[in-house]
Amino acid sequence: MPQCEMCGATGASLTTTKVEGAELELCDDCTDFGTEVRSESSGGSTSTKYSTSSSSSGGASNSDSGGSSGSGSRRRRDMFDDMEEVASDYDERIRQAREGRGLSQEDLANELNEKTSLIRKLERGDVLPSDGVQEKLERELDISLTEGTDVDDDDWSGGSSTTTTLGDVVKRKD
Repeated sequence: MPQCEMCGATGASLTTTKVEGAELELCDDCTDFGTEVRSESSGGSTSTKYSTSSSSSGGASNSDSGGSSGSGSRRRRDMFDDMEEVASDYDERIRQAREGRGLSQEDLANELNEKTSLIRKLERGDVLPSDGVQEKLERELDISLTEGTDVDDDDWSGGSSTTTTLGDVVKRKD
């Protein structure tokens, strides 16, 4: 019986799914992490199509996310496109908002039901806030700790004339 290449579960049917550039045979639970690959035969040629998995919403959204017009290859949206990044100056934002409200680190920690050492580490930039702590901070201090990340879809369109390879990025130790 075949095994899911992501979680190892055995199942009667697996779906070929593209996850971060790799095509894997996945169970129904794991296909949500990528884009389903379907092969369609028309005439004598076989083409590969991708469709976005969507089990939590009512309908699947298979729209392209942009790219250069007229390009035959377009980047599809995946689960990472909807994630927001923590701002690079999150530590300053937290400190300034706390001081603006006249709170000590201990007072803020008590308000959030967190440890004072966590607030200290966040304000020093030693740790990134977890999702729960980030929500508490944003609500209590009335600030935003995320920065807008508009991905330039032209970078992902695949229509570029130059190709970056691993050799262009890696630095060798000689």
